[in-house]
Amino acid sequence: MMKKSRINLQFCGFGGQGLVLSATVFGTAAVYAGLNAVQTQSYGSEARGGECQAELILAEEAIKSPTAKAVDILIAMSQPALKRYLERLRPGGTLLIDPRFVVHPDRDDISILEVPVAQIAIDEIGKQITANMVMLGFLRQTTGLMPEDALIEAIKSSVPAKFLKVNLEAVERGKQLALARNITLEV
Repeated sequence: MMKKSRINLQFCGFGGQGLVLSATVFGTAAVYAGLNAVQTQSYGSEARGGECQAELILAEEAIKSPTAKAVDILIAMSQPALKRYLERLRPGGTLLIDPRFVVHPDRDDISILEVPVAQIAIDEIGKQITANMVMLGFLRQTTGLMPEDALIEAIKSSVPAKFLKVNLEAVERGKQLALARNITLEV
């Protein structure tokens, strides 16, 4: 589980990528695993294509504020969102980027992992909309913040039945990517 008593995550990108759903699902999975979770979100004025972000705080103890000054893990799915939120990533933190939409920032005090979620979603699954779930599978596997079954149950409770199979396939692809790379994030 967690080495620290609190982990701050932020998912950012553009509307339509399922980032708020990602934070909600990951937070729900953490609660199923016995952690406390608080999730906040904001959107740009556009319904799709505008900027959006969701912050998620996971902790073993009670969470007294819905926001954090800095985040430990930043998941960036668009270049404009990365530009806006990168300064919130603490030194020593981890940045997960989709290389299709985001280029490496000029920061040498963080770990940067390219996670080709859009490529996997499009080329292997055939549905770009599943990129967020590929990222969740990768994130869960690399962090170990909750058991796999907690994430699966959270997806089952959050995703409409007609999309369940493809979302579970996407999570599995993200997990397999993490296993193939043998990556473990210290959280």
